[in-house]
Amino acid sequence: MGLFKSIISRFTSRTEIDWEDLEATLIGGDLGIPLTTKIVDQLRAQGRKISGDDIVEACHKEITAILGEETPPLPQKRDDGMPTVILVAGVNGTGKTTSTAKLAYLLKKQGNSVLLAAADTFRAAAIEQLEVWSQRLDIPLIKTQYQADPSAVCFDAHRSAIQNKVDFLICDTAGRLHTRDNLMAELQKIQRTLKKQDESAPHERLLVVDATTGSNALSQAKEFQKALDLTGLIVTKLDGSGKGGSAVVIKDQLGIPTRFIGTGESETHFNAFSPQSFVENIL
Repeated sequence: MGLFKSIISRFTSRTEIDWEDLEATLIGGDLGIPLTTKIVDQLRAQGRKISGDDIVEACHKEITAILGEETPPLPQKRDDGMPTVILVAGVNGTGKTTSTAKLAYLLKKQGNSVLLAAADTFRAAAIEQLEVWSQRLDIPLIKTQYQADPSAVCFDAHRSAIQNKVDFLICDTAGRLHTRDNLMAELQKIQRTLKKQDESAPHERLLVVDATTGSNALSQAKEFQKALDLTGLIVTKLDGSGKGGSAVVIKDQLGIPTRFIGTGESETHFNAFSPQSFVENIL
């Protein structure tokens, strides 16, 4: 059940609002303490009986103000013939490699040429997983052996993309704990390596977050933001128990917009983020 529907079912029939219960419901919807406090304070300041519809309206207004009403732009094909480089990062288990493949499919479907780089060399299964996707989607892949230098993989893939005038290069980096400084430093090394052939690369730095992880997604985003200066999020698992509130909190506190959402296993269950649809359908 989405957050708005949960609010309506929980509070519509009540004669008085239990403010602590409302706070717990909003925090449980992954809206975080600062935003929850702001919404509750606004409702209490109205000085009248509050209904479930009033709560939904207040949430809708605040969330829409945070997310904006415009759909964030897709990664852009360049006019100079050089590839647009997209770096995809995230912790293990978020659906990072799958999201990398789905993003490649979305860009290919729009008529672009795409190259994948299997730079998650610390997990042999990740290389194999991306290779299966590349064959299934008929998208070329640059890979190397298990435990090879991921920066070298990205460099070789970037060189190939430049030589072959590929529109988009997408690098799938190793899943890593956001608390491991050495692994975060490796992401920065990959960035420096990509800049050797194009000072402006990587042009997009996307973090994959799992909608079911709740508030932990914010702490992940904070650390990856320090390392990569992120340009956006890919929010996955919104088809399951994921409430999606983490996307709102990350945008509110860090200014990082959600760019894409994953809602299923198929490559077609991946779309550009629409704030309006998100607010109406997901929350």
